[in-house]
Amino acid sequence: MTKTHTHEEDIQFLEAHLAGTLKPVAPSREIVQRLKIRAQMPSREEITLRLSDWRRLFLVFGGVISGMLLFITLARAFYYLAGRRGTL
Repeated sequence: MTKTHTHEEDIQFLEAHLAGTLKPVAPSREIVQRLKIRAQMPSREEITLRLSDWRRLFLVFGGVISGMLLFITLARAFYYLAGRRGTL
Protein backbone atom coordinates (compact mmCIF):
# COMPACT_ATOMS: atom_id res chain seq x y z
CA MET A 1 0.00 0.00 0.00
CA THR A 2 1.50 3.32 -1.07
CA LYS A 3 1.00 6.50 0.87
CA THR A 4 0.17 9.56 -1.16
CA HIS A 5 1.48 12.95 -0.14
CA THR A 6 -0.40 16.16 -0.54
CA HIS A 7 1.15 19.12 -2.32
CA GLU A 8 1.46 20.95 1.01
CA GLU A 9 3.35 18.02 2.59
CA ASP A 10 5.73 17.89 -0.37
CA ILE A 11 6.51 21.59 0.00
CA GLN A 12 7.07 21.24 3.74
CA PHE A 13 9.40 18.29 3.15
CA LEU A 14 11.35 20.26 0.55
CA GLU A 15 11.63 23.31 2.83
CA ALA A 16 12.85 21.15 5.71
CA HIS A 17 15.41 19.49 3.46
CA LEU A 18 16.68 22.82 2.15
CA ALA A 19 16.81 24.31 5.65
CA GLY A 20 19.09 21.46 6.70
CA THR A 21 21.21 21.66 3.55
CA LEU A 22 21.71 25.39 3.07
CA LYS A 23 23.55 27.47 5.61
CA PRO A 24 22.81 31.16 6.13
CA VAL A 25 25.33 33.60 4.70
CA ALA A 26 25.69 37.13 6.04
CA PRO A 27 26.23 39.82 3.38
CA SER A 28 29.21 42.12 3.66
CA ARG A 29 28.68 45.56 5.17
CA GLU A 30 29.75 47.20 1.92
CA ILE A 31 26.93 45.52 -0.01
CA VAL A 32 24.38 46.47 2.65
CA GLN A 33 25.53 50.10 2.57
CA ARG A 34 25.30 50.26 -1.24
CA LEU A 35 21.80 48.79 -1.15
CA LYS A 36 20.68 51.30 1.48
CA ILE A 37 21.93 54.15 -0.67
CA ARG A 38 20.27 52.85 -3.85
CA ALA A 39 16.95 51.91 -2.21
CA GLN A 40 16.18 55.24 -0.57
CA MET A 41 12.67 56.63 -0.89
CA PRO A 42 12.70 59.93 -2.80
CA SER A 43 11.65 63.06 -0.96
CA ARG A 44 8.18 64.60 -1.45
CA GLU A 45 9.67 67.46 -3.45
CA GLU A 46 11.39 65.04 -5.82
CA ILE A 47 8.17 63.05 -6.30
CA THR A 48 6.14 66.16 -7.08
CA LEU A 49 8.86 67.37 -9.45
CA ARG A 50 8.74 64.08 -11.35
CA LEU A 51 4.94 64.12 -11.54
CA SER A 52 4.88 67.73 -12.69
CA ASP A 53 6.98 66.85 -15.75
CA TRP A 54 3.94 66.11 -17.96
CA ARG A 55 5.91 65.47 -21.13
CA ARG A 56 7.91 62.64 -19.63
CA LEU A 57 4.83 61.23 -17.88
CA PHE A 58 2.91 61.31 -21.16
CA LEU A 59 5.75 59.53 -22.99
CA VAL A 60 5.98 56.85 -20.30
CA PHE A 61 2.23 56.14 -20.33
CA GLY A 62 2.17 56.22 -24.13
CA GLY A 63 5.07 53.78 -24.30
CA VAL A 64 3.43 51.39 -21.86
CA ILE A 65 0.11 51.44 -23.72
CA SER A 66 1.87 50.99 -27.09
CA GLY A 67 3.87 48.07 -25.74
CA MET A 68 0.75 46.41 -24.35
CA LEU A 69 -1.09 46.81 -27.67
CA LEU A 70 1.87 45.36 -29.58
CA PHE A 71 2.07 42.42 -27.16
CA ILE A 72 -1.68 41.72 -27.44
CA THR A 73 -1.53 41.93 -31.24
CA LEU A 74 1.39 39.48 -31.42
CA ALA A 75 -0.30 37.11 -28.96
CA ARG A 76 -3.51 37.13 -31.01
CA ALA A 77 -1.53 36.50 -34.22
CA PHE A 78 0.29 33.51 -32.70
CA TYR A 79 -2.97 32.18 -31.28
CA TYR A 80 -4.62 32.49 -34.70
CA LEU A 81 -1.72 30.77 -36.47
CA ALA A 82 -1.52 27.98 -33.88
CA GLY A 83 -5.28 27.42 -34.15
CA ARG A 84 -5.14 27.18 -37.95
CA ARG A 85 -2.26 24.70 -37.81
CA GLY A 86 -4.28 22.39 -35.53
CA THR A 87 -7.26 22.22 -37.93
CA LEU A 88 -5.26 21.14 -41.00
